[in-house]
Amino acid sequence: MKKSRGRTGRNRRRKHLKSFMDGVNCSHKLEYIKLKKWLKERGFEDSNLRPAEFWETGRGLMTTKALQAGDLIISLPEKCLLTTGTVLSSCLGGHIVKWKPPVSPLLALCTFLIAEKHAGEKSPWKPYLDVLPKTYTCPACLEPDVVNLLPKPLKKKAQEQKMMIQELFRTSKAFFSSLQPLFAENTGTIFNYSALEWAWCTINTRTIYMKHPHRECFSLEPDVYALAPYLDLLNHSPNVQVKAAFNEQTRSYEIWTNSQCKKYQEVFICYGPHDNQRLLLEYGFVAMDNPHSSVYVSPDTLLKYFSPLDKQRKAKISILKDHDFLENLTFGWEGPSWRLLTALKVLSLGADEFTCWRRILLGDVTSARNEQQALGTAAKICQLLIEETQHVLLQISQLKRDKENLKTHLALVEMLRSEDLKILQKSAEILCNSNLGTT
Repeated sequence: MKKSRGRTGRNRRRKHLKSFMDGVNCSHKLEYIKLKKWLKERGFEDSNLRPAEFWETGRGLMTTKALQAGDLIISLPEKCLLTTGTVLSSCLGGHIVKWKPPVSPLLALCTFLIAEKHAGEKSPWKPYLDVLPKTYTCPACLEPDVVNLLPKPLKKKAQEQKMMIQELFRTSKAFFSSLQPLFAENTGTIFNYSALEWAWCTINTRTIYMKHPHRECFSLEPDVYALAPYLDLLNHSPNVQVKAAFNEQTRSYEIWTNSQCKKYQEVFICYGPHDNQRLLLEYGFVAMDNPHSSVYVSPDTLLKYFSPLDKQRKAKISILKDHDFLENLTFGWEGPSWRLLTALKVLSLGADEFTCWRRILLGDVTSARNEQQALGTAAKICQLLIEETQHVLLQISQLKRDKENLKTHLALVEMLRSEDLKILQKSAEILCNSNLGTT
């Protein structure tokens, strides 16, 4: 094939590149045609949003007209939402009402998703189930080799997440067995661990917050979930603002934008001011250049830099613990957080200054020496975390070569760690300048 020369070739290339940057429209794909038809039957008016594949975010929604602040992005009728009400009006309803002790709203939704997925063609929810992800990248679904590469605080939460799903599975077995009359196959094969993990991740990563009145047939856990077909294709950006709520008048879940969006660009919503560790834990992705991102310092790392011979060490740790200054200590784009520096100042108090600890918690300066020592220790901790992060990034690149099957998961942790490295390097620079300023 000959290369096209001149302007037409360049224009075509530019046009192709532009569409690639903006997103490739996917409305023609059969699964989206079926989903749109199904939504229309339930009262959804076609909006200006089209499913598309984007270079950076993968699957999302693009707008076919420019959006201004104050515009309604999407309005999804109540009939399209999947809630515990949907579950109770299905054939599972009678079994849930009779079961003691009552199941949680979360388990009811998980059970419904597994049962409907198993029903295949017979499920009225098939058009929605067909566009749901087949697998997830929440830490609970990651291989132990990959979980080990996560930062310590996130690794701990990832293990807790996995244990929570395992516990849910263990305590739900008897309830799943009670549903046997509804199925020809054995419920043990339908409601297996991987099916529950998939359903749990679907709800955890995709539900919108919608408060429902408590029903006697459910346990006391809050019933605040609703799955929102089509609307849940909207991706997160920390840089946009939206207003989202269920409108009692129109009986629809509505999202209004407070940001502008150009024609044919991806429409974003904001899931909240979450840092990358929280985004990965709850939603299975990482946002690049996330202004809310920070790197956590574990209490062990913090205490490494203070002599066990300090007679007041125990008292200092106890003060920090009592006033909740041992958790959520971070480095951010602006350098060490106020909480981290406060903890370091308390730990750096000299024997003659110890009685001033209350003033430090209120933000006062005790002495130039104390300030200097706290900043110096922050710089050392920052350097240690930089080296640790670089070491992990090296491990990841080696694993990516050796373990083809883990490539996607490893790329995700690599993104998280690379972002951490950028934050730590920025913090190191800030600390270097402030140390120079105080010497």
